[in-house]
Amino acid sequence: MYRALIPVLLAGSLFAEDEKKTVAIYDLEGVLSESGRPEASLFGSLGMESNRPLTLFDLTRSLEKAAADPNVSAVVLDADDAGLGLAQIEEIHRRLGAIRKAGKDVWLYSDSLSNATALLGSAANHFTLMPEGDVSFSGLYAESMYYKGLLDKAGIVADVIHIGDFKSFGEEYYRTGPSDFAKQQQEELIGGIFDQIVGKVAEGRKVPVEKVKELVDLGTFSPQQAKEAGLVDDLKHRTDFSAAVREAYKDADFDHEYSLPDLDGPEITGMFDVFKLMFQADKSKAGKSDYVAVVSLDSDISNETIAPVRAEILKLIKDENAKALVFRVDSPGGSALASEVLWEATDEWKATKRPFIVSMGGVAASGGYYVSAGADRIFAEEGTITGSIGVVGMKLVLGGAMEKVGITTHATQRGARAGAMSMSKPYNEEETKMVRDSMLGVYGTFKKRIEGGRGPRLKGDLEGMAGGRVYTGKRAFELGLVDELGGLGEAIAYAAEKAGVDANSAKLSPEPKSALEGLFAKPEKPSDDEIVRMGVRTSPVQEAVMASLGEAKLSTLPKPVREAVKNVLDRIDSCSDSAIQLIGPEISIPMK
Repeated sequence: MYRALIPVLLAGSLFAEDEKKTVAIYDLEGVLSESGRPEASLFGSLGMESNRPLTLFDLTRSLEKAAADPNVSAVVLDADDAGLGLAQIEEIHRRLGAIRKAGKDVWLYSDSLSNATALLGSAANHFTLMPEGDVSFSGLYAESMYYKGLLDKAGIVADVIHIGDFKSFGEEYYRTGPSDFAKQQQEELIGGIFDQIVGKVAEGRKVPVEKVKELVDLGTFSPQQAKEAGLVDDLKHRTDFSAAVREAYKDADFDHEYSLPDLDGPEITGMFDVFKLMFQADKSKAGKSDYVAVVSLDSDISNETIAPVRAEILKLIKDENAKALVFRVDSPGGSALASEVLWEATDEWKATKRPFIVSMGGVAASGGYYVSAGADRIFAEEGTITGSIGVVGMKLVLGGAMEKVGITTHATQRGARAGAMSMSKPYNEEETKMVRDSMLGVYGTFKKRIEGGRGPRLKGDLEGMAGGRVYTGKRAFELGLVDELGGLGEAIAYAAEKAGVDANSAKLSPEPKSALEGLFAKPEKPSDDEIVRMGVRTSPVQEAVMASLGEAKLSTLPKPVREAVKNVLDRIDSCSDSAIQLIGPEISIPMK
C-alpha cells in the first residue's frame, strides 16, 4: 500500500513566529494506480480488502498543493519499494521540481540507487543513500518474451497478418525472437529513453552527461563513489536520516496524510458498521460545483475493459457540472472494434463543445493512440511509448489443443469463406487475402481518425509516421502526434483554464472505492439513451492454455514471468472481440 509518509512545516520570514509549519513525507510502496480500481489477483478474483489504492491523481494533487501551500516547507520521500512506471516517475519528478522552485526542500531516502531513485533523486536537494546500499544504476536491460513454445505445448497456433513493417505485435506468438524491424524499433526506443534518463539525472545533479554514462557503464559502483560523483548528497542509515529531518524542522508537524484521501476504507467491527456502509452508499456524493472530470483507461482495449470507461464518459456528458474531460490513457491498445467503440464515446463528448484533453501515461500506442487522436490537446511524457499506427490480424488455432484431449472436428460449409474464422484451422490463401483486405479498411479508418483529430498539427506525411512505427513521447511531440510534453497535472491545468474552472476542482471519475465499499455501492444504471448495449465475449484460448499447463506449473515461475504470462493471456483473450487488433509491441522499460 501507498501511505503518505510525513509533511513538515517550516518557519518562514513571512509568517508569525508561533505559526507551525508542515513537512510532507510520502512512503511510496507498491504499484501507483491510475484508475483507483482494486487490482485482481494474478489468476483469481478481487480480494475484499477494506483499503483502496493510492492513485497518481491523488499523489499529483497532493504534491501540487504542497508546492503552493505557504505552510509546507519540505517534502520527504521514501521510494524504495515503489512500483512506478517511467511516465509516473517523470510526473513526480516535475512536481518535485515545482516544490523546489517554490523555495521548499525535497528530501529523498533510498536503500538503493536504481533508475527510478536516481531520477527522483535528481529533483531533490537532500538525496540520501544507505551507506552500504545497493547501487544498480547500470542502464536499461529490456527483455521481450516469446510464447511460441508455450502455445505449442497447449496445441495452439497463432495465425498472424501484419499491416505495416514495424507492426511487430503478434511476433511473440509465432516466433522465438524478434524480426529485424522489431529489433530496430527496440534499439531506437531503449536508446532514446536511456538518453532521457541520463540527461535528466545529469541536469538535476549538475553532473556532466559523460560522467553519468561512465558510472553507468561500470555496472556497479559503491555508495561512496555515488556521493563523490554528486549523484547523492549524503550517506546515512534510516534512523540517522530521520534524525536529520527532525533536527532540520524541530517545530514542524509531520503529516503522514497531507492532502491525501483516506485509503484505509471503512472500519468494520460489527453488523452495525455494515448497515451504516449500506446506508451511506445510497447517498449521492455528487457535488453541484463545476469541475474537471478525469477518466482513466489503464488496460488493454477489449469490450470488457472499455465498457466501464465508455459508460463513465457517456454519464459525464449528462453532467452539466463536468466542464472538461481529461482522459488519462495508459494502454497499448487491443481490439480494433472496441477501440472504435470507445473513440465514438469521446466523439460524443466532443460534440458537447466542452474541452477534451488527453494525458498519456507510460504507453498510449496503437488502439491507445486511436482513442486519443481526437483530443483538443494531447500531453505525453518524454518517455511515453506511443504511435504504433498499424494493424494486426490474429487468429489462434485450437485444433491441436482439441486433439490433445481426443477431440476431432468435421465441418460442413455453405459459402466460400464461411469457415474463415474457425478456430480449428489456420487461414487458407483466399481467407488470408480476405482478412488483409478488411485490415486495410481498418488501417484507413485509423489514419482517418488521426487526420481528423490532428489535422495540420501533424508535421509531415502521416503514412511516413505510420506502418506500426513506435515513438517516445519526445519524438511524437517533434512529429506533431502529441501537442505538449507534460503529465496529468499539466493536462488538468490546461483543461481547467479552457473550461474556466479552478484546477483544484478536478475529480477522478468514478471516485475510487475499496472493494468493500464497491460491494455496497448502488449499481450503475445503464443510460436510458442506450437501446442496444455492449456485451462481453470471452475466448476459449486462455482456458486451453491453463488446462494444458495448469496453475500449479505457472505458480512455480518467477513473479515477473507469471505476470508476463497473465498479460499475454489477457491479450490473447482480447482477440475474442475482434480478429483485427490495434495493439502495440510488448516493450517493458525496467526502472528498478
